[in-house]
Amino acid sequence: MEQELVKTRYSDEELEEFRLIIDEKLTKAKEQLSYYVEQLEEMADSPDAKVKGLDDGAGTAESETINSMAARQKKLIQHLENALIRIENKAYGICRETGKLISKDRLRAVPHATLSIEAKQKRG
Repeated sequence: MEQELVKTRYSDEELEEFRLIIDEKLTKAKEQLSYYVEQLEEMADSPDAKVKGLDDGAGTAESETINSMAARQKKLIQHLENALIRIENKAYGICRETGKLISKDRLRAVPHATLSIEAKQKRG
């Protein structure tokens, strides 16, 4: 009886494909973060913003929104950088709960994923 060979990791060629996807997303995420930081600096430097902030909370709400978006970008950048480390270690694409390979489609959509759809659904 012939035993089916179960793939336990992605090949170097496949890992390279994912590395390129991650590099592209990382570049975009860093550009977006720079934009948010620039917006916050402009708001802080604008004399109108200081006066307007006294009149209404709109300036504060806007800066809180931009701060929140910047924080999300920082988190995404960290996740993408961690994914690059997993590629270097050849551990990329392996579900941290099941130990099985995460589908290529999922990794192309969410290249920093560490859970397979199966494991994610079990979490609820």
